[in-house]
Amino acid sequence: MTAAHLSAALAVFSLTAFAAQTPIVRTGDPVKRGLAESVFPRIQKLADGVYSYEQLRSAGAERFTTVSLFVVTPAGVLVADGQGSVEETKRMVDEIAKITSQPITHIVIGSDHGDHTAGNAAFPAGATYYIHPASKAAMGKSAPANPVLVTGKTAVSLGGKEIQVLFLGRAHTGGDLSVYLPQDRILFMSEAYLNRIFPAMRSAFPSEWVKTIDAAMTMPVNIYVPGHGFVESPEILKEELATFRRAILYLIAEGKRLHTTGVSEDEAVAMARFGEFQDWTLRSSQSGIAIRRVYMELEGKLPPPIK
Repeated sequence: MTAAHLSAALAVFSLTAFAAQTPIVRTGDPVKRGLAESVFPRIQKLADGVYSYEQLRSAGAERFTTVSLFVVTPAGVLVADGQGSVEETKRMVDEIAKITSQPITHIVIGSDHGDHTAGNAAFPAGATYYIHPASKAAMGKSAPANPVLVTGKTAVSLGGKEIQVLFLGRAHTGGDLSVYLPQDRILFMSEAYLNRIFPAMRSAFPSEWVKTIDAAMTMPVNIYVPGHGFVESPEILKEELATFRRAILYLIAEGKRLHTTGVSEDEAVAMARFGEFQDWTLRSSQSGIAIRRVYMELEGKLPPPIK
């Protein structure tokens, strides 16, 4: 490691040290959390060679984080999920270069949505991409050329590090991929896990999403890393994954309750109540979309899987 890389590494948060800070406000809102914009992008070391990367983004007047993961090895770097623009993904690439001189060689598309893929042009040419066929179809012409298609588990051995690219089931999209590091017991779930961010369902599969989380929760994992929301201590992240699962179940139940009464989608959107999840980040923009998606599922209108 060069002197420049050492200096950059010293500036990276240790997740253990970060977890010791108190109090922790359970929120996806940086203002409520008391975090200044200057803190971002924030890099936290999760294990030897394993880092989370959080950068702020806006949705209307609300601010929240988009999270990427990168794994540094002697044979190259794997990045799971880019950021939402070429500028922001290049910023991440530059931050990674402060930590290691190894090139980015592998890229996993955990979510095909633009806030995770729109900046992919900033990644080095020649990197190997991993993507689910459904996400490749959803991205169309913007999908990477000649990617490795993942429909179950694909193992990657990189510099002595075992990395598993997993499809645990449909969730936020039709092709959500996770990245599992069995030696470190770390699972990056991309947008299948939103930490204190209201469930965004414009292309989701609500009941299958719960099953996908269930599959993740049965794995030997110490640190669950979300695709949005803050990267917290391992204990809080595990608790919040269970809370997020409960939020999806609540939305399904609320949609079923209203659907049973015979009210229309529009009426259901106006009548729905969100209980403990009312004040979650993005609730105002995403709750109506979620109720409509639950209606689609109940009426058998969601698309079949792409394999």
